[in-house]
Formats: sequence, structure tokens, C-alpha cells
Amino acid sequence: MAKVLIIGGGGAGLVSALSAHAAGAEVIVITKTLPTRSQTSMAQGGMNAVLGGDDSIANHIDDTLRSSAGLGDEKRISFLCENAPDAVRWCNSMGLPFSRDASGEIARRQLGGASAPRACHAQDYTGLKLLHTLYDQCLKEGITFLNERFLLNVIVDEGSNRALGATCLNISTGDVEEIRAECVILATGGYAALYGKHSTNSVGSSGDGLAAAIRAGAKLADMEFIQFHPTALKSSSILISESARGAGGYLLNRNKERFTDELGPRDAVARAIHDEIASGGAVYLDIRHLGEAFINHELPQERKLAQIYEGVDPVQDLIPIKPAAHYSMGGIEVDDQCMSRVSGLFAVGECANHKTHGANRLGGNSLLELVVFGRHCGKSAAAYGVKNPASSIENDQLAKDTNFVRGVMYFTNQIDFYQKQEMLANIFYNNVGVVREDMGLKAVLGAIRQMQKELPFMGPRDKSKICNTNLVEFIEFGNKIELSEIIVVCAISRSESRGAHYRADIPARNDVMFGAHTITWREDGVLCADFME
Repeated sequence: MAKVLIIGGGGAGLVSALSAHAAGAEVIVITKTLPTRSQTSMAQGGMNAVLGGDDSIANHIDDTLRSSAGLGDEKRISFLCENAPDAVRWCNSMGLPFSRDASGEIARRQLGGASAPRACHAQDYTGLKLLHTLYDQCLKEGITFLNERFLLNVIVDEGSNRALGATCLNISTGDVEEIRAECVILATGGYAALYGKHSTNSVGSSGDGLAAAIRAGAKLADMEFIQFHPTALKSSSILISESARGAGGYLLNRNKERFTDELGPRDAVARAIHDEIASGGAVYLDIRHLGEAFINHELPQERKLAQIYEGVDPVQDLIPIKPAAHYSMGGIEVDDQCMSRVSGLFAVGECANHKTHGANRLGGNSLLELVVFGRHCGKSAAAYGVKNPASSIENDQLAKDTNFVRGVMYFTNQIDFYQKQEMLANIFYNNVGVVREDMGLKAVLGAIRQMQKELPFMGPRDKSKICNTNLVEFIEFGNKIELSEIIVVCAISRSESRGAHYRADIPARNDVMFGAHTITWREDGVLCADFME
């Protein structure tokens, strides 16, 4: 029996766990917090799938390709869309409580960039209900969970370029642990929390899996492409689902006039809102005309969030909104079996780049991707483990990481890294945000490299061993610094505008020079970047 180690307990990790378990593998899932706190819970709008009617799988493929702005792989997008109906039926069979239409069929709504209503939803709690359904199934199957384990590094045998497991910090005890396995699946989510208070993501979306992957020898792809959701609450960046616009909500400027197509692609709508705000105005989401009964039945979460975090009631009031960093299209480069260039190291979900989203993700495809590719990844990893049993090769990664954690405690804390983290979030939002230009990007790169030099002077103030969240947050900050450099280098290198990467100084798309993926990796510790098909 192969042992599959899955790092991350969100939707992608749980689907992979169920799939690998069904294929006969022994599965261990390690999570930074608890599975039910993952970012999957924030996916509100729905899961795309063609279930009949006037829609077609060909239309779903076309919409996804068009949204990807030339960087989507047609073969993998076809795989995603063709497997979508079965993915929804699989979720339904587990008891995911989808909303129903008048005929009793799974209800569907139209999201931005789609040519038809195909987002299957459970009110506006789709991701949350999916997450709880998956977790219940994992517990039912007896899958092992090790919670409060913070990923440090992937264990790699350099001679064979083979993943052998991972090291992690047991947050409860403060001990560094080693978990060996035939293969590793990274399902650690994205990196939009780098934008801090300007992100819809939880603070845990710090890109730990991507940072560990590039240190292990994997490549990262398209890191400059970060999707900004058009409608986050102005004061808190809490997400207001696209389902509100899909149901007929309007976007209004300071003159209370509609100014854009509410169901356009997310990159276009986010830029339109950005431009309105930049010109000195405010932007609002208006769903008052939908009526209280409809809002309470179809959009109950949106009403509660607006009331709690913005102090307005959408039944009677306009909702002040702004764009906020929401989803990472970039990620670990993987092949069609979800494996990186490190043998036995797989990746799935938002931390992976399956080349299905390209430069701009189509709304409703994130939950779909984690189900379709999660099922595929778990099965692929289990098969790999059976064919390639891992021997007990000696490896010094545990010793290295134990010494690293011990050494961090001697960092002086002369500089408050929380202040630097907030500074990084602000300069990223202003210069590596919805609109970018060369001068601002290079200024951010200079600030990042200064922070890299200062890192040994920013250690955790708390020197205790047990439950030291200050230590965890400092290591997370280190991962953010590592990824932020990669993001900015890629954004500077891509001298064009494409999808979510919009350069005000170069507003045109250039397929001749940049119709390829940005690939980054490290050689002898040096960051390398290139454009590759």
C-alpha cells in the first residue's frame, strides 16, 4: 500500500484524499489550522457545469479559453469542462445541499464571463457547504488528519530528484517533525494574503506550498497573474459574491449611474471599478431591486456580511465596494498528471498551475478545478506510489529545519516584521495591483530586496516553544517575501497587458513576444525566469 502525504485540508486536499483513499492508498493529511477554516469556504458563487438546456460543453470550453487571454491550455481546459457534469454529480451524491430550481433540478446561475447560467450553487455558501461535505466524507472513510502542522519543506532526495515526504512545525508542541511518504500532494492554496487587508483571502493564504516547492526544485508558472475580485466591501475587503451580480445586481458610480457590464470578465470589471475610484469617486453594488425575499433566500450571506462589516442593509442601502486581491492564477507548474518536475511531488488546487485559468480565471471554475483535478491528482499520486515505493533513504532535511527554527529564535527583532508586512501589502496593492507600470514595479522590487537583507533583524518577539503563533507568522512572512520577489520579477518581465496583468504604460497585448507562460525556478539559490510554451 502506497502512503500519500497531502499538505493542505481545503477543498483540493480533501478531494485528493478521498480519491487516493479510494485508489487504495494510505492517506495522511496535514493542515496548518483546521480543514473547515480553509479558503474554500469563501468560494460563494458556484461550480460551473453544463447540465443540459441550451448550454453546451463546447460553450464552457470557449468561455474558459476566452477568459484565459491566450494562456489557457485547450487540452486541459477540455478535460476540466468535460468532467464538470460528473464532478457535480459526485458532489451531489455525497450530500452537498445544492439549491434547486422549480423543477427540483440543481439550480444554476450565470457568473461573469459566462455565456449561459451554469454555476451550480448552494445559496451563496457553495464553497463552505462543499468543504463541510468533503470533510464529513473524509472522517467517514477514516482518513488520518494531523492538524496544526505548518509546512516547512519538502524532503527531496537530490540524487534521484524524488520527493520523500515533508518536514513541518508542530505548532502545539514546537517540535519539528518529519513525515515520510511515497509521494506528496501540495494543496496549500494561493498567495493573495500577501496583499493583507486588501485581499478577500484569510491570513493563512501565504503561499507556503509554493515557496516550499520552488525550494525543492519545482518550477512556478505565471506568478504575475493575480485576480482582483471586483466586489469586495470597501472597508474590510470581505468578498461580496459575483452571485449578487449574476442575480441582477448593478454597479453604480458616485452619480448613481451604471458604468460597466456587470457580467463582463473579472479583470475588465475590476479595472472599470478601479478607474472610477481613482478618478475621485466611489462605487456601489445595488441589489435593492431584487427584493428582500429573494435576497434572504438566494443571497443571505451577502446581506449578513454587508450588515456586519459595512453597516449597511442591502435590502435598503447601496453597498460600498472596491476590487481586492482574490485568486492566484499562478502556481506550481504541473504536468497532465498533476506532478511537478520533482518526481513524486504533486500539486492541486490554487497552489498549482494546471494551465486552465491562464491570465484570468472564469468565475465558477475554481471549485470545479479543485474537484476535477483533485479526483485526478489523488488517483495519479496513489498509482505513482504503488509503482515507485520509496526506500528509507537518509536525508538531512529534518536536521536542517530543526536548526532553522532554533536559529530563528536568535534573530534580534530590532525591526517589527508586522510593520514590514503591512508595508509590503500596501505597496503591492498600489503598484502590483489592478493597474501596474514599470517604475512602480521596480520600486517595489527594490523594497523587497531591502526586506530580504533585513530579515535576520526581524525575528519573532515571542521566544516560547509551545503554540508560538508569532514564530509561524514570521516564517509565513519569509515565504511572502520569497514569492513577492518572483511575482514582481515576472510582472516586470511581461511587458504587455494580458488578463489580470494590466500595464498602464503598455496597455496592448503582445502575442508575438509574450504569448507564453512565465516560468521561474532556482539554480544554486539564484532566481531564474523565462518565457516558455
